[in-house]
Amino acid sequence: MARLPGDPGILGWLKFSAGFRLPAENRDWVRHELTDAGWRGRTVLRHLAVIIPVCAVVAAILLVLSPAPAWFAVMMVALILCGSVFTVAAYADDIRASRLRQHGLDVPDDPDLGRPTH
Repeated sequence: MARLPGDPGILGWLKFSAGFRLPAENRDWVRHELTDAGWRGRTVLRHLAVIIPVCAVVAAILLVLSPAPAWFAVMMVALILCGSVFTVAAYADDIRASRLRQHGLDVPDDPDLGRPTH
């Protein structure tokens, strides 16, 4: 796939995934990332880039520092992943609106929502 103008690279993408604002030269890329087809999937993917390391730390702590059995650590990680991915998917419209405003971009009006985007 060809890189888009303003593509921030892997470090910039990780920074964007963590919620930081990117410089103005990445504005076209941010607009594409948050408005073009597939933006919901990309939102969940960015969330996974943040939450998977957290789950790895939780699993390591549970397996190394506590007397909990391995199945408990697996179930805890599954609970964290399922709950957080569901929450991000459910609130994707509001997350997108917030991120667009953060970068000084207009929020598209989505009549399918049935309510205004916050």
